[in-house]
Amino acid sequence: MWLSDFEVVLRDRVVPRGAVRIEDGLIVEVRDEPVASPDMSGDGRLLLPGFVDMHGDMVEREVEPRPNVRFPLELGILELDKKLASSGITTAYAALSFHANSSYGHIRSEEHSRAIIDTITALRENDLLVDHRVHARFEITFTKARTVIEDLLRIGSLDLISLMDHTPGQGQYRDVERHIETVARNHKLTPEQAAEAVRQRIEKRAENTDAMDNIAAVAAAAQAHGVTLASHDDDTVEKLAVVHGLQTRISEFPVTMAAAVEARRLGISTAMGAPNALRGLSYSGNLSAREAYESGVLDMLASDYHPSAMLPAILALAEVGQGGLPAAAALVSSNPAAALGLTDRGAIEPGLRADLVIAEQGRMPRVRATFSRGRQVYSDGALAHIRRAA
Repeated sequence: MWLSDFEVVLRDRVVPRGAVRIEDGLIVEVRDEPVASPDMSGDGRLLLPGFVDMHGDMVEREVEPRPNVRFPLELGILELDKKLASSGITTAYAALSFHANSSYGHIRSEEHSRAIIDTITALRENDLLVDHRVHARFEITFTKARTVIEDLLRIGSLDLISLMDHTPGQGQYRDVERHIETVARNHKLTPEQAAEAVRQRIEKRAENTDAMDNIAAVAAAAQAHGVTLASHDDDTVEKLAVVHGLQTRISEFPVTMAAAVEARRLGISTAMGAPNALRGLSYSGNLSAREAYESGVLDMLASDYHPSAMLPAILALAEVGQGGLPAAAALVSSNPAAALGLTDRGAIEPGLRADLVIAEQGRMPRVRATFSRGRQVYSDGALAHIRRAA
């Protein structure tokens, strides 16, 4: 199958009117000029590598869209699958937590998260449009999660693990006063009640003597099973030194410029949220992804909580950073693929998976079609109209 007359985004350049041939799910040829009688004509639209999303929280909201409103897991995952395909995401890591006392309640319990993992595993062989993988969020203060994650590693259910600590006073919530205001607003508490709740969390963390043992054990298990390890919400040079010693490969959502710079110095890839990059600021007041990119210390974008932000985010960054569109597109394709050890995808090159995104630029960028392993898994109909007109 030939896709022709596209603005093809390669690793190091953009081909203005190129063509790509697909056979048996792989890219087999890339040309710098259009071909006659193609199977699909792009009329100059963008052709990008499929997006590799290493952190997406959306699955929890699909299976429980409102508190205690529980949908069948299969329905939620299938609906998310369609949303991911329509956003250009062809490889998706579902970020799942295991925490009995999470503010998210049942949705992040061990039982519920395991059920989601089992359902994804059962569906992904024949029923899902894109490649789904599992990203375990390990809260280091929740000791029980250590045994859960070690068990899931043994049976091969995990593809990525991130070390997390959401204790106020560090990481994402290092601004305690701001966090108290957020807790009061979100949970409808008085400032005094919110301050007391935050104080108790800080005290409980100080009493936890197992955290470092938990970190070391999970890191060793991940390494033994060949699973990539990430660190979440890095905020200091000292923390980066610790996680570097644990063989961490990714610093996801660094909250300060100093942490992002240090991660890069240590050879740790950095990842931030596409919503942050699109808006130009963090919703929690931390480091701006756009600022990190302009400073040359951002390697990857993740959907975080909004998959449709991926395309407009990279187009926005292409306008402000060095390297133009190829460098910006790498944030959601070749860079995460490399960091996650996915050597069979991430670029438009012969021999790689034909994971491709057809997009339209303009006032509001849109994904027009998505291919996963050469199969068209999403189309809004625009390209079919162009082909008929031709």
